[in-house]
Amino acid sequence: MNPQEQQFLNDLDKKLWTAANKLLPMLDAAVYKHVALGLIFLKYVSDAFKERRAELEAAFRDPNHDYYLGDDADEMIAEELEARDYYTEKNVFWVPALARWDFIQAHAKVAMGAKLEVKNGKTSTYEFKGIGRLLDDALDAVEKENVKLKGVLDKDYARKQIDTALPGLIDLIAEIPFRHGTLKAKDILGHVYEYFLGEFAMAEGKKGGQYYTPKSIVTTIVEMLQPYQGRVYDPCCGSGGFFVQSEKFVEEHGGRVGQLSIYGQESNPTTWRLASMNMAIRGMDYDFGKEPASTYTRDQHPDLRADFIMANPPFNMKEWNAGVKDDDPRWKYGIPPANNANFAWMQHMIHHLAPQGSMALLLANGSMSSNTNNEGEIRKAIVEADLVECMVALPGQLFTNTQIPACIWVLARSKAARNGFRDRAGETLFIDARNLGYMKDRVLRDFSSDDIAKIAGTFHAWKQGEGYADEAGYCKAAKLDEIRKHDYVLTPGRYVGAAAQVADGELFEEKMGRLTQQLTEQFGESARLERAIRENLARLGYGG
Repeated sequence: MNPQEQQFLNDLDKKLWTAANKLLPMLDAAVYKHVALGLIFLKYVSDAFKERRAELEAAFRDPNHDYYLGDDADEMIAEELEARDYYTEKNVFWVPALARWDFIQAHAKVAMGAKLEVKNGKTSTYEFKGIGRLLDDALDAVEKENVKLKGVLDKDYARKQIDTALPGLIDLIAEIPFRHGTLKAKDILGHVYEYFLGEFAMAEGKKGGQYYTPKSIVTTIVEMLQPYQGRVYDPCCGSGGFFVQSEKFVEEHGGRVGQLSIYGQESNPTTWRLASMNMAIRGMDYDFGKEPASTYTRDQHPDLRADFIMANPPFNMKEWNAGVKDDDPRWKYGIPPANNANFAWMQHMIHHLAPQGSMALLLANGSMSSNTNNEGEIRKAIVEADLVECMVALPGQLFTNTQIPACIWVLARSKAARNGFRDRAGETLFIDARNLGYMKDRVLRDFSSDDIAKIAGTFHAWKQGEGYADEAGYCKAAKLDEIRKHDYVLTPGRYVGAAAQVADGELFEEKMGRLTQQLTEQFGESARLERAIRENLARLGYGG
């Protein structure tokens, strides 16, 4: 994407968000989220369908194309354009006439009870009972025609009783262009969908953050793991941010998204639907299981061994183990405590990791040092198994839903030399990134692209054995013996030490020594002057 296209998307995001907020002031963010995102999804499937339809019509009329139907074949072409196989063969959702955006926008303001003509190969009649009801029926029709979307779409517009505001919102979303430069419907609407997800997460605060991981943190993890191809898994996938960023990573590095197999699981039905819509908008094939379900008691992918696992599980989750047995085969390194699921998430992910797989997860900082309730023993066992590849301490204020300081654990099944990486057996990299980032507003910190490049670049240089050097206060490669000396505490600050401070071009330690010497000399001069003054006063008869 060139800078002009990126600027176009940024401007479009802000314009849509500002205008949309004015249209539905009566709804809180948790409800409004489904209203807006459902319409964006409907616009996407309709635009993608329309784009494929235009391609087909051009092919049917092109004498040099295999699909050519003849010069005077208007009736036949109209019939063929309604054949669903032409769309599904290109992974495009089949959209019934009732759900096509042009039809919805054209009839959003008609009178109640009006009889509408619907032409879907053959003409039928639809009785208009309000725009909310029309949207519900449209989404229901899309879902019935596309098995992949079963149970995904939120068909609840009529019950919200917002018919007066919906036509304005539909007209607004209609302004999202079909294409712009090299950008197509998938690129534009996918970007808008992701932007709205982030804005809703901030608007909802703590609750919203449960399904949304800040984009910069997701990007950092993806850039560290580099999921070029293979099976990608997230056991608590939220709205699917790691998958979206993995897709972008592959595209930016010249690969094909089809090289990735997406597996996810999510227990919250609302969030499960958001993630499914997010994947559908991007045309990504995915498997989120048959239904929303608990990762601990209803693992939707029991036999999966993933090449890349990325996750942001709920921090310090309590009472997670209802229905989970102590002898569960996932607890290879120890039984996780009932009052904290951190090491349950970690061990679940390790269990699903392929023999050459890598994984990264965000956890609260306590996971690096806690020794209560068997956590210290589990961490020790994981370290002794030589699974921990890198620890990254993150700055505070990165998340919309918590102020708990967090870290990134990067683990690997094997640290042996492979694919251009050196043998790292018995070695772990520690990165202290607490001083990176910038304040994007009064309460939230974010990483810049340079910050992300620095962290990922340090990690890759260390793995490759080229261009890496320990840097006081920032990074340190530590051997297993050193970690043992620290009682298996993995806090990067313990290993990287303090940075050499520079002030006015002079090292802090040198400047402090020079100033201390100077102060000592000045104290000595002060004492000499005091003695001289007292002697002079005594000669004048004022001394005691």
